[in-house]
Amino acid sequence: MQGIIIKGIGGFYYVKVNSKIYECKARGKFRHKELSPLVGDNVIIDLDEDNKGVIKEICDRTSKLIRPSIANVTQAFIIFAVRNPDFNMDLLNKFLVLCEVNKLKAVVCFNKIDLATKEEVDNTVSLVKSIGYETIYLNAKTGYGIDKIKAHLEENITVFCGPSGVGKSTILNSIVGHSAMETGDISKRLNRGKHTTRHCELLEIDGGYVADSPGFSSLDISFIKKDQLQGCFPEFLEYYDTCKFSTCMHYKEPGCTVKEAVESGKINKNRYMFYIKTLEEILSRREWK
Repeated sequence: MQGIIIKGIGGFYYVKVNSKIYECKARGKFRHKELSPLVGDNVIIDLDEDNKGVIKEICDRTSKLIRPSIANVTQAFIIFAVRNPDFNMDLLNKFLVLCEVNKLKAVVCFNKIDLATKEEVDNTVSLVKSIGYETIYLNAKTGYGIDKIKAHLEENITVFCGPSGVGKSTILNSIVGHSAMETGDISKRLNRGKHTTRHCELLEIDGGYVADSPGFSSLDISFIKKDQLQGCFPEFLEYYDTCKFSTCMHYKEPGCTVKEAVESGKINKNRYMFYIKTLEEILSRREWK
């Protein structure tokens, strides 16, 4: 039987097959391959006479996130506030790069829109829209915009991410609350104490799965290779074939049409400078990956 791991704790994995959940253990062969099942993995299981399962095969993954470890995530909602805390574009850029390198669809959500004027909100959002990312306005306290998030959940495995203080927990509660209570299995999962051991769990909501732990708790992007980086900036894509050199990194090379687009205002200068800063950090490691 094939199912999806929705929770893993203490060496046990809870695999959902259709409408049933089976407690499973992994076969020893995975340890020899240095491969561990992850929440989100699609797996093949065998059942014994007591309906206890053994994971015999892990299907190919489309993605693998670290901290928390989740497989096959397809989209991320990146939550920022327009104020309190103030919007930080460099921080958003890091989240966007992590989404791109992990091949996740990114939707940028702006919460606390009641704390700023419409003009201030629109100015903040216009840059993100110009890059090509979908945006959603939110007021988590009133529930405004939550329906737009829920409309994206079907057939996806979704994580929510963003800096501290932007309202991620309130948004997750708004989305998870009634659906989890309908299953009778919420167990105050979004109100755990600070010192409680965290185990990521997937919650089935509106035809998809939502991780109950924020994604990208580490914003380290030092693992990205120099050849991967430019692919994390979708606004560069249309210029790839027009640079003078096919190996152009859009850095110091002559005849670079990306740099020309920056100078003409077609590509946002601050985004480009973030790209250069990140590229220089990669090159300074002298690993030339």
